[in-house]
Amino acid sequence: MPASKTPIYSALLANIAIAVTKFVAASITGSSAMISEGIHSLVDSLNEVLLLLGIERSKKPADDRRPFGYGRELYFWAFIVSILIFGVGGGVSFYEGITHLQHPEIIKDPKWNYIVLGIAFLLDGFSLITALKEFNRQRGSQPFWAAVKRSKDPSTFVVLFEDAADVLGLIVAFLGVFLGHELNNPYFDGAASIVIGLILTAVSVVLARESRGLLMGESVEAEKLKQILAVVEKDKSVGRVLRSPSIYMGPEEVILMLVVDFNNDLSTTDINQAIIRIRETVQQAFPIVKQLFIEPGEDSSLLSKPQNEVLAS
Repeated sequence: MPASKTPIYSALLANIAIAVTKFVAASITGSSAMISEGIHSLVDSLNEVLLLLGIERSKKPADDRRPFGYGRELYFWAFIVSILIFGVGGGVSFYEGITHLQHPEIIKDPKWNYIVLGIAFLLDGFSLITALKEFNRQRGSQPFWAAVKRSKDPSTFVVLFEDAADVLGLIVAFLGVFLGHELNNPYFDGAASIVIGLILTAVSVVLARESRGLLMGESVEAEKLKQILAVVEKDKSVGRVLRSPSIYMGPEEVILMLVVDFNNDLSTTDINQAIIRIRETVQQAFPIVKQLFIEPGEDSSLLSKPQNEVLAS
């Protein structure tokens, strides 16, 4: 089921609006922390742009340079986004937190902080709800973490985790400002920035791990592969499928190789015709299989014998 781009556009518009709000507040209050937060939101906006770029580039048709297509462009840019979340998002938050702990400043009037945090919470909350609805549509009845691990479309879960981290970060930032002002203790502000950095780092690690797995190549899910093999083995010319390596090149793009034990009474012409027939049947039933390679395998009766008996025969 192809993913919708709506969560990405929602997150992009929300982050741009939040960045503008933070920069306006920074110009009024002169707060360096607010400037850093504005930069953080701009980086989040860049993340959505990179995901959209990956989606568009992944749609390029195969050519002589990339005979298997450009589907993995999306996986590459999703991995870059996960690194940016850690390097810039987490890094800026850690830096601001340590700076505030080294040079604490008491918050005299948190009004603008509350206004900015409130607007950001509303916008990020709306973006999070949009991303969550799309993710739930994609995962169906699967458990949440199982769906994340099995998902082949990073554009959905990257935006979801980024929005969730932003909302958690805003809650922590509010608590830091509120406790710092009410208790007249500036160290809460710095501690809140460090906690936000830890949240972003944790999210980055999870996203990097999942994106890395997709980038390196993952095979078709066991249940789906079982369905494909059942279709193949229904063909009258097929004895059984011996091997079936596969790899995802994109969320809706699979390369599949089948090593098939054809019936012994078939001629070369019969096998060639069967290969064409099986390819058409599989690709019609499973459009996700963009490229299907079929080759005749060894006699299954030989494969079932010990190695010395095979050599002797």
